[in-house]
Amino acid sequence: MRLFIAEKPSVARVLAQELGNVRKHDGYMQCGDDFVTYAFGHLLEMAMPEVYNPEYARWRAEDLPIVPADWKLLPKGDDGAKKQLALIGRMLKDAAEVVNAGDPDREGQLLVDEILWAYKYAGPVRRFWVSSQDSVSIQRGLKALKENAEYKGFADAALARGRADWLIGMNLSRAFTLSARRGGADKTLLTVGRVQTPTLAMVVARDREIEAFVPVSYITISAQFKHENGEFKARYKLPAAAASDSDTPSPEEPQDGRQDEEVAKPVESRLTDPELAKKILAEVKGKTGIVVTCKTEEKNDPPPRPFSLGTLTFAASKRWGYGAEDILKAAQNLYESKLVSYPRTDCEFLPEAQHQDAPAVLAAMRTVFPAMSKLIDRADPKLKSRAWNDEKVTAHHGMIPTQHRGEVGRLPEIEANLYQLIARTYLAQFYPAHKYLATAVTVEVSGHTFAANGRVVVDPGWQAILKPDAPEKDKDDDDAAQTLPAMKEGDAALCTKADKKEKKTKAPPRFTEGTLVKAMETVHKFIDDPELKKLLKEEDGIGTPATRATIISELKRRTFLESKKKALVSTTLGRSLVDALPGDVKSPVLTALYERDFKEIQAGRATIEDFLRKQTEFVQTQVGIAASRCTEVAGAKSDGPECPVCKKGQLRRVPGKSGHFWSCSRWRADQPCKATWEDDDGKPAFKGPKGSVPCPVCKTGYLRRIAYRDKFFWGCSRYREGCKGAAEDKDGKPDIPPPPPPPLVMG
Repeated sequence: MRLFIAEKPSVARVLAQELGNVRKHDGYMQCGDDFVTYAFGHLLEMAMPEVYNPEYARWRAEDLPIVPADWKLLPKGDDGAKKQLALIGRMLKDAAEVVNAGDPDREGQLLVDEILWAYKYAGPVRRFWVSSQDSVSIQRGLKALKENAEYKGFADAALARGRADWLIGMNLSRAFTLSARRGGADKTLLTVGRVQTPTLAMVVARDREIEAFVPVSYITISAQFKHENGEFKARYKLPAAAASDSDTPSPEEPQDGRQDEEVAKPVESRLTDPELAKKILAEVKGKTGIVVTCKTEEKNDPPPRPFSLGTLTFAASKRWGYGAEDILKAAQNLYESKLVSYPRTDCEFLPEAQHQDAPAVLAAMRTVFPAMSKLIDRADPKLKSRAWNDEKVTAHHGMIPTQHRGEVGRLPEIEANLYQLIARTYLAQFYPAHKYLATAVTVEVSGHTFAANGRVVVDPGWQAILKPDAPEKDKDDDDAAQTLPAMKEGDAALCTKADKKEKKTKAPPRFTEGTLVKAMETVHKFIDDPELKKLLKEEDGIGTPATRATIISELKRRTFLESKKKALVSTTLGRSLVDALPGDVKSPVLTALYERDFKEIQAGRATIEDFLRKQTEFVQTQVGIAASRCTEVAGAKSDGPECPVCKKGQLRRVPGKSGHFWSCSRWRADQPCKATWEDDDGKPAFKGPKGSVPCPVCKTGYLRRIAYRDKFFWGCSRYREGCKGAAEDKDGKPDIPPPPPPPLVMG
């Protein structure tokens, strides 16, 4: 028999439907001589440290780093996964051929391959690889099965990624958590991740940049000019300011949120002298100037490319405020409903062969979303935009609608919104470019230069169905495009009016989940070193489309980040973690270097063994750094009350030879606090039991009756801190001599 192993039940059902003649069974489907079964994602997981050595269940600095000599995979803990794994194992015994039908990416390749490894399957294995679940794509994939061995590099890269994450996560999380415990943070887990930690560091850096930001006042001058053919507005330009208006990002290439002109321009390019502003106004009002330059160009804006997961997250987060994980889940649901292609993609281009599917896809879109029928009627399926480019298609192509005819009206709101966004962007590929005339004019009056921009739309093109998101600007911004009168160089222009406005520079915006995902993709913008910047740009940032949303959610779950409306803000605990870690651990550069290694492994140009050897050396170094520190973590959790002596640590109930006592959590810090108190029915006895006698020496402890050999004496409760206060026992009470009388003062 031929056995298909899909990544999840929904994919298995679609696959079985296309194979035909389906008979359902518990955990699999029979389709004639073919059998289709499925996993639930990874059915196997890497073993925890205590599996390699039971002693590793206790977190001890002396055990680190933990580096498995023989990596072990174990069935996942839930009963459903174990049952399904056992079923697949039994089916493999009868399989004459296996088809790996995991999702078309590294993890999809690995999660099926690792099952075959676990059961030592030695028969022939083929690979089913498609990026959409519609009928046409499935049938094409079934006709184009390849040897599974051709995709070995994908599995190796995923395996290297998993082991690298294990080494960093298990070792550095333990090392820095133990360091924090030595500093008093008993109840806090400091998780360290290869991608998670640099991501957190970016948010912390942005938050601190905002808090340290000092606004600078500046002045803008706008003037109204009268030309013989009409009037127009222009803005004053400093002589040294040759700043180009091209800094504004195009709509299809959103940045990390720094689109506001008040953020983008350096202070040096602004007018800050009020007296100079007054002088300029006096010199230009009512004066006739000359048009120095007047240049008109016809420009064509092509339609925006189809979405990658990152650009979809950015757009949906900005428009509706959706979280990254919610967007990923909704896109995955659309994929499993066969309405859109594979969502976990980092690509914005399409295979050229798919252009021939346009009429069928547009017809399906008409059924799915009838409200777009008129727009679809005006589309020209023969147009071929820049999106179709085989050279730029990676393992997955950009997200597009499929030929499946579902009903968008039955979808939850978020899925309907995402489908419309994806569908409109696909539809835009069959509209002409947005054409306009762009005019740039400079006018010189009384030795001062003013600039104006004009725009006249010739053909709205794709913007008739998909308006780009414009950068946020002041409603009275003089940079806004206007319709300029016809003019030429040398023409006269009278300055009829001139005004100044006082403004202040703005701090950079907080990250949102959408802009943080985009920042993870374009992390090279946060690096100063030219060589490292180039490398990060080439390696597409940190994380993958499949993991970025999950990483942000994990940072929130660990309370390192929190949401405030649409913004993401670092917590005190998150900042403390970033401050506690060495630069190499929280830098995005290291992660980018690893991703480059993964691509080399995927291509077969590097080995897992060489990569892990370097990784082990790095972990060994970082463990040594953590072992040499006692890290104090602000915002750390603790069940005990605050230490009344140092005001920094928390009190802990500790078992001793003579029963429990309470001590400060910072007793092993770099500047330790040795404060201790006796236990009083599960609480620290700050003042001692009722009726206790204060220590006559330290004044903060109290005297306790202590048996010594065959008699009693009284000692201070704070003897562990060095107080020598003591008294003889007299009838069960401390015999404390009265204080000496005050000295006589002779008058």
